[in-house]
Amino acid sequence: MQIAELIQKKKQGDQLARDEIMTLIAEYTQGSIPDHQMAALIMAIWFRGMSRDETLALTLAMVNSGETVSLDPVAGIKVDKHSTGGVGDKTTLVLGPLVAAAGLPVAKMSGRSLGHTGGTIDKLESIPGFCARLHREQFVRAVEEVGIAVSEQTRKLVPADGKLYALRDATATVDSLPLIAASIMSKKIASGADALMLDVKTGGGALVPEVEQSLELASMMVDIGCAAERPTFAAITDMSQPLGRCVGNALEVKEAIKTLKGKGSEDLRELCLFLGSHMLSLGGRTSDLAEGRRYLEGLLTDGGALAKFAEFIEHQGGNRHIVEDTSLMPTAGIVTEVPSPLGGYINQIGAREIGSIAKELSAGRDTEGSIVDPAAGVILNKKVGDRVSPGELLAELHSGKNVDGHTLHDLRNRTIEAFNIDEGRASPSRLIRAFVTREGIRHYGNDTPEH
Repeated sequence: MQIAELIQKKKQGDQLARDEIMTLIAEYTQGSIPDHQMAALIMAIWFRGMSRDETLALTLAMVNSGETVSLDPVAGIKVDKHSTGGVGDKTTLVLGPLVAAAGLPVAKMSGRSLGHTGGTIDKLESIPGFCARLHREQFVRAVEEVGIAVSEQTRKLVPADGKLYALRDATATVDSLPLIAASIMSKKIASGADALMLDVKTGGGALVPEVEQSLELASMMVDIGCAAERPTFAAITDMSQPLGRCVGNALEVKEAIKTLKGKGSEDLRELCLFLGSHMLSLGGRTSDLAEGRRYLEGLLTDGGALAKFAEFIEHQGGNRHIVEDTSLMPTAGIVTEVPSPLGGYINQIGAREIGSIAKELSAGRDTEGSIVDPAAGVILNKKVGDRVSPGELLAELHSGKNVDGHTLHDLRNRTIEAFNIDEGRASPSRLIRAFVTREGIRHYGNDTPEH
């Protein structure tokens, strides 16, 4: 293949043929095409974009670059859920067992955190003994026996994505929407689920902050899923403030347990019920969203969802007793209180800044080799719309002895600055902004049925 010709075609805005893309990805994965030429091509893609057919071809080429998982031994429709990432996004920890308790098998392969977002695997591995490295056979068996499995992605699954992502990171092309869509959907398709639920975040703490771009990304991914015969639903959800009240691995597991007990933050509970009712519809468990929501609410009330979470933890080697006693989870050695310097209403919380603070407390990582402290993170005592008095706590910073006093002082001040406090009260942004199906986009407003 003459890759220089493909670079020239894309520079001119021409469309690459399916066979060209298939050969390109196969040869790049095998090492026949050098990084510098692939970097030139993805830069051309960044400027010129890709058509629907090109993006689908790229996705399927990436799927074919490595192993795939077959969930055929598991009866029924298997669903997977993916979030584009945000601050405090522990939705999978609640949604997975909740939907599985409703009888819908959940099969999810996930990643670790990089940057300000937290990875589901890091959160689960803060549970003592939990094993997220399952072989394909173990993964399938867990879905079959428990109804839910969450496993770390192996390097044999979509290896082209690993190579391309490293190149995108080095060439500042990570934010190319077609490349994001192909990256996400190739891993979802290769993981074997029959239907896909996508939670596409928008707002200051999201990978794609602007609503219009979030809608465009969601539409691309829904198109890919449906073309690959995986019924796909995407919700555009708010990430202008952290989701829930906890940011950090063990802290988020504890908050998920509260939610599974029917308590916890209202925004987290509402998001899980919304996404869960649509997952039940995708999986053919219910035909009516309101019925699905009532069923899921019952599982939060009667303990069925919590019991499924405990079963899931135990099956993957973890200590199931954390659901009754969260003190068995890692606990921070140092807790720094952040009082409010003035009174008023919380009108804004900088989600990305809170995520950055949590990362500097060692809750996240900049590189794959960075060490994560499972107990580190931030607890928000106030959310947007809440009233605060002078001296009342805004937040708590949880850290270990590896974080020195000077750093903590700086992070405390940055936390105060992340809260916008005013005399007038502002309402939080709408949690569900829109949703996307194969029929198109529907904005979630007064003219749209809520459930």
